[in-house]
Amino acid sequence: MSEIEEGTLLWEPQDKQKEKAAVTTYMNWLRKHKELDFHDYHALWKWSVDETEDFWESLWTYFQIKSSTPYQAVLSSHKMPGAKWFTGSSINYAQHIFNERKNDAVAILHSSENRSTASITWGELERDTRAFQQTLRSSGIKKGDRVVAYVPNIYESVVAFLATSSLGAIWSSASPDFGTESVMDRFQQIEPKVMITVDGYRYNGKEFNRLEVVENLQRALPTLETTITIPYLNKTADMSKLKNSIPWKKAITLDESLPFTFEQVEFNDPLWILFSSGTTGKPKPIVQSQGGILLEHLKAMTFHMDLSEDDRFFWYTTTGWMMWNFLIGGLLVGSTIVLYDGSPTFPDKKSLWKFAEDTKTTVFGTSASFITTCMNEGMQPGKDYDLRHLKNISSTGTPLPPEGFQWCYENVKKDLWISSVSGGTDVCTAFILGVPILPVYAGELQCRGLGARIESFDEQGEALIDEVGELVLTAPFPSMPVFFWNDEKDSRLKDSYFDVFPGIWCHGDYLKITDRHTCVIYGRSDATINRGGIRIGTSEIYRAVDQIEEVADSLIVDIPLTNGDSSTPLFVVMRDGVELTEAIEQKIKKQIRTHCSPRHTPTAIHQVPDLPKTLNGKKLEIPVKKILMGKPVDQVVNKGSLSNQAALDFFIEFADQGKMEDIQR
Repeated sequence: MSEIEEGTLLWEPQDKQKEKAAVTTYMNWLRKHKELDFHDYHALWKWSVDETEDFWESLWTYFQIKSSTPYQAVLSSHKMPGAKWFTGSSINYAQHIFNERKNDAVAILHSSENRSTASITWGELERDTRAFQQTLRSSGIKKGDRVVAYVPNIYESVVAFLATSSLGAIWSSASPDFGTESVMDRFQQIEPKVMITVDGYRYNGKEFNRLEVVENLQRALPTLETTITIPYLNKTADMSKLKNSIPWKKAITLDESLPFTFEQVEFNDPLWILFSSGTTGKPKPIVQSQGGILLEHLKAMTFHMDLSEDDRFFWYTTTGWMMWNFLIGGLLVGSTIVLYDGSPTFPDKKSLWKFAEDTKTTVFGTSASFITTCMNEGMQPGKDYDLRHLKNISSTGTPLPPEGFQWCYENVKKDLWISSVSGGTDVCTAFILGVPILPVYAGELQCRGLGARIESFDEQGEALIDEVGELVLTAPFPSMPVFFWNDEKDSRLKDSYFDVFPGIWCHGDYLKITDRHTCVIYGRSDATINRGGIRIGTSEIYRAVDQIEEVADSLIVDIPLTNGDSSTPLFVVMRDGVELTEAIEQKIKKQIRTHCSPRHTPTAIHQVPDLPKTLNGKKLEIPVKKILMGKPVDQVVNKGSLSNQAALDFFIEFADQGKMEDIQR
């Protein structure tokens, strides 16, 4: 595929698409009920961040938020951290999930490597959630208690979460591909009372028994009183040896005499605890509120994902990534959510596109790396599968390069709305994302999200346009963490987001806001490549290297030297059967010189068998950099946070063998 220039116009919505869009309906509502007239999305966004209280209060009315007590103030203060939203109100997240649904409509489609695709109606979902609520209540669960789950992305996980939130209890989950240490690092911090678990899982055609891990967890969690077991890998698995266990079948046995209730909690009370990747220590336990997530996800699903009851919303994720929690938000607007547990390349590399065809998916969420892999493999899903129902592809995790956008239009569907989005676990949403009434430009994120005062700052804290700076939020946002669990005086929270610009959230990404109001993410700001005072995001390097057909993946780091200069080694994973040669090295360097700049040409290129990545698939740029600088491994990386621990061995040996001289040549 030929290289495409960043900012090339690729798609524009038709007038009918604009008229039907949910954000247009909202703008019409504002005109009628608030006498506010906005001529385009950017004017609406400007109002939403300039008049923060008015905007979020309008959403409270527009989405008909149910509260058993009235709120006293929309926003307690504009100070960060510490701002409180809709103080005095009492709500319940799960109550809004089940609000006026049609019992026979499909709520969930689910499938996995060891389960065929099945559908769950809203009536079935409500019945099972009601029954599971009874089980949790009989297990002593009440408001504020922690319920944890060691489960894959399956139907039972959704039931367990909804029942937990309906009681005002606090949810946290980990995917069963997490090992014992990783799960302990998470669950021990929050002292759960109940755990839901599977016996194992299947991935890429292989079986992974997890009963020994579960037994270890039971011993390591002294507060655990009940374990609810799901025989998932093996339907006849004997899980009775687990202490104080209740089988899933019993846990969803309904007592018809007991009502389905929704515990009313304060708007800012916890809904769930998400964890950071934990690459450099114990994962941060990020607490987000019932009300903040409710309002933000209603906004994101309705206006930015443009979801409705007619949509089937899929995102490839696990329960260990915030995108699972985001996916559940699709239920808030009555959409059918589509769950898949397994490898995206099993039984072949086209399997997810076949799944999209089979499930009639309308919104297909995935990672940028999945799209670039499909691109590099020369796939043509639009030719191979019936994707007539598909209207949107959304991408996150890392920046989607312009070529990824181009590939979607040329090989998936011409009339397609592409949304590259950016946010994170910290806020459990995307705050730079898409909207169906704006055009799509190659390599650019369509817009800053409504209510999100996103800016790009230079080192002096001055706002930039058409220049790369730090991504910051300069006003409170409802789904920001209310606190970190067991974080005395919010010290860890402040160190994480507010130590660069006092009182301003610094996200840690490099961002450019264009004069068209679109955005470009250039990767993590702490992983930037700085050569001779000229900085460049790692995403730009990766975009260039992705064009080399012999290379499957790459990682670059910038290592400071004692003479004030720096070394920038590039590590590449070659395609099957290909070895790195001098000719390929020159090809890579030429591509980077042309695409980026001569000064950012790597000082050395090394072939590696694999790249270390987090369980969520992100490259370990900073830990690798520190290891190569001679830092002790146990101080810079938690191996349990990696999806492929063996990949780190190359870099450890590289540093131990004193190959820094090779890096610096």
